[in-house]
Amino acid sequence: MAIYSIRDLEQLTGIKKHTIRIWEQRYNLITPKRTDTNIRYYTVDELRLLFNIALLNRNGYKINKLAKMTRDEITGVVDHISKRNDGSSSKIDALTLAMLNLDERSFEEIFSISIEEIGFEHTMATLIYPLLENLKALWITRSINPAHEKFITHLIQRKLLRAIDEAHLPENYNSQIFFLFLPEEEAQELTLLFVYYLLRQRGFRVIYLGGQTSLSDVKDACTAAPAGFVFSIIDNPLPRQSVQNYINQIALSTGNNRVLLTGSQLAQHQANLVLPPNVSVLDGFNDTLAFLDSLK
Repeated sequence: MAIYSIRDLEQLTGIKKHTIRIWEQRYNLITPKRTDTNIRYYTVDELRLLFNIALLNRNGYKINKLAKMTRDEITGVVDHISKRNDGSSSKIDALTLAMLNLDERSFEEIFSISIEEIGFEHTMATLIYPLLENLKALWITRSINPAHEKFITHLIQRKLLRAIDEAHLPENYNSQIFFLFLPEEEAQELTLLFVYYLLRQRGFRVIYLGGQTSLSDVKDACTAAPAGFVFSIIDNPLPRQSVQNYINQIALSTGNNRVLLTGSQLAQHQANLVLPPNVSVLDGFNDTLAFLDSLK
């Protein structure tokens, strides 16, 4: 069973620790448990409840009113609000709850309504991408288990693969090429698939090498096709080598291609990196999207 400190709750829900304590003491909204050594902790039930309360509070529900509602009543109101055209924060919270509850129906309903309202690309950018960022935080704090990750990853992957298949291939087969790959031990395949979709939508030719790709395989692919761009994500620490060394190897392995890299490892080490002439670093999703749009 996953357990959480009050600091975990603050990081995951965005509710300040002192606010959580006020809700406990004044309104009896949640009740922490205690270890044998009298250390306070919370369970996934309290985490779900706080997500729900935060969502309702942002939508105008007063805490003193919520304190008088049962958990089932709160869940029912949340279910109604999450399907309305409310802010993206409410929908992200609702999707996070759907993941924690392994609730495919709720995920499908929220996702489908968002597609109708703002389209697939904006749904991915404003809902799913932030959800994936939340997923990182949930993993770091051990707030989810492999079942949660496999559940949500499968649903999102299924949506992305269908959207990629429905995107038309470029009419000009000689349009600019993007080689997409992830280093060995890197886990950001959903983000890479989203980039694949964005490129297809913008008419670029994509050679998708996927995850667990060695640089020798990248070199072989670059040798077999015309020069273009090589895109990758370095989010996890690289085993047995520095980020700088890996960048130098990519630069040598990709020939005349221009290398585009993004990910938290690059942001973390950027001040000390010396980039080869054919390598550029993109600062997160918005910078990546802006670069792709600049090529159209």
